[in-house]
Amino acid sequence: MGKAKKNRNRRGGDPVTSIGPLADQIEYDDSVRVSQRKKERRKTEQDDAFVDEKLSRKILEQARIQQDELELEHGVSRLGATKKPAPSLGPARNEGSDDDEEEEEEDDQELAHSQGQFFDEIEVDEKDEEALRQFMTQDAPTRRTLADIIMEKLTEKKTEIASQMSESGVPTPQHDDRVIQVYKGVGQILSRYRSGKLPKAFKILPALKTWEQLLYVTEPDKWSAAAMYQATRLFASNLNAKMAQRFYNLILLPRIQDDIAEFKRLNFHLYMALKKALFKPAAFFKGILIPLCESGTCTLREAVIVGSVLAKTTIPVLHSAAAMLKVAEMDYSGVNSIFLRILIDKKYALPFRVIDALVYHFLRFVQDKRNLPVLWHQALLAFAQRYKEDISSEQKEALMELLRAHIHPTITPEVRRELLNSKSRDCEEPMGTD
Repeated sequence: MGKAKKNRNRRGGDPVTSIGPLADQIEYDDSVRVSQRKKERRKTEQDDAFVDEKLSRKILEQARIQQDELELEHGVSRLGATKKPAPSLGPARNEGSDDDEEEEEEDDQELAHSQGQFFDEIEVDEKDEEALRQFMTQDAPTRRTLADIIMEKLTEKKTEIASQMSESGVPTPQHDDRVIQVYKGVGQILSRYRSGKLPKAFKILPALKTWEQLLYVTEPDKWSAAAMYQATRLFASNLNAKMAQRFYNLILLPRIQDDIAEFKRLNFHLYMALKKALFKPAAFFKGILIPLCESGTCTLREAVIVGSVLAKTTIPVLHSAAAMLKVAEMDYSGVNSIFLRILIDKKYALPFRVIDALVYHFLRFVQDKRNLPVLWHQALLAFAQRYKEDISSEQKEALMELLRAHIHPTITPEVRRELLNSKSRDCEEPMGTD
């Protein structure tokens, strides 16, 4: 008879018969022994972990330094190139941090210099400026400076507090003297500010109910241009449209007008502040653009600078359409044509109500005997080129009558050709085919 088969351990262990105890079979079985793969899996899991925030920041900083060295070595400038967002190697930093603000400021300055947005000297035609003066409001009040507005607001506040105390007999709560001293010190810092971080007391202003009173304590008329830019960024990001409109109208606009009137040009930081103000389009139009048109004293230089900001910035169509409707319906002051032409050249798909308002805006000058400026003819030509097929046949006939009353030797024939060789809103055939 043959011998009974025995199971041997492949590693040379003691033989165990197949009929032995189950515990002995399990002990000598290779399938239940611990393998070394677990250690390898643990290493893999550790390798897949995220890099911490400090290390990722150092890695990005070293990568940026190496990139700059390579660009300098090969003579390649990165001003004209579009910056790509850096890959995130760890948890994202908190939004609105100081480092993010400084990087954004550097990006804005590089982009501005690369695109030539620094307004040094603006050439203004004396004939156009003289023509615009004829349409300025003669009895318009003298333009107030930023210092005048601040003093007026402080006086109004003192009068309001005194009247409340006399009526109720209960003293109105006032700011502590220490708070006033802090913000006076903030004002002194902002008057010498060039770059870097803003004081923490100034950053919390948009969150305070009495932000406007404390803002006047800092004396904004003495701020540096760089401080005005940082303040515009702060308030445009943290205030609602209504409050931002007050800041634009009472602080930013007078400062810009003062700078243009004194230097005949606009400081780079103030120009960038105008661009940042368009972060809130409704506040920009209500606080800067429309007040300029309604004042009747806006100069050609001011209109050209503000208009350049509109031309270089993307604006939602609803805000632009509302602004065009308002400017078209108000009294003509000369600069209306500049802003209308710039907004027309953006080629929006405008509602018929806005297009009709623009048509009636031009038709108001049929009986006007004054010599209209070239800017008016240019705005009419731009309107005819962009919206000639959105005008009804009756409106085109009225515009043809307008062209007989006001003639420009080179622009009027172009406007007439655009109107005659285009379809109408209510007619499929051009007027020239009749």
